[in-house]
Amino acid sequence: MALKLHVPTLSTPEAAKSLRETILTSEPEAKVDIDIEAHTVTVESQASETTFKQLVTAAGHQISNV
Repeated sequence: MALKLHVPTLSTPEAAKSLRETILTSEPEAKVDIDIEAHTVTVESQASETTFKQLVTAAGHQISNV
């Protein structure tokens, strides 16, 4: 399953690295692609959309429905 989330609070390389680490700690098999300029996170994994949304918010970010 590929999931693309718009994360407007994602604005620095440090934030991207931290978010990637948070996701991979919970879902080590996930493929994570973060585009800082577009403020998007694309995740390919067997885990649910809800799981990834919870991980993003747990890392201190907001998700937009844009």
